[in-house]
Amino acid sequence: MPDANLRFTSHPRKRLALIAHDRRKGDMLDWARANHATLRQHELYATGTTGRLVSEALDLPVTCFLSGPFGGDQQVGAGIAEGRLDCVVFFWDPLEPQPHDVDVKALLRIAVVYDCPIACNRATADFILSSPHMQAVYERGPRAEAVAS
Repeated sequence: MPDANLRFTSHPRKRLALIAHDRRKGDMLDWARANHATLRQHELYATGTTGRLVSEALDLPVTCFLSGPFGGDQQVGAGIAEGRLDCVVFFWDPLEPQPHDVDVKALLRIAVVYDCPIACNRATADFILSSPHMQAVYERGPRAEAVAS
């Protein structure tokens, strides 16, 4: 169990992870293009194909993890738990069964436990990206109620 007193400091240049399931990659690219000016102010990470597509579309550097089904979701989860990622935009497909569904649920769980902002749709991603917290220092860490259960 994580220590409820563990705190992570995210700086104004956030480390933002991008993930999109196959049927949502077009949505991710549309969103990324619409937010290019803001995204270039941050450090971008992504799972496999999503990272390559975003990097090519925006002409920005993106550090790529493995593809989601091959461990990329787990790598993002580890980055959250270790304080190496500050925020996640995860356009997942709730209507399509995923062979790595267990990893998807684990990633969502770890984001909640470690109080990491995670957007699972465009509206939430827009709200997070436009938040004043994106340009400021922000402290987060495991939630006591999540750790205790």
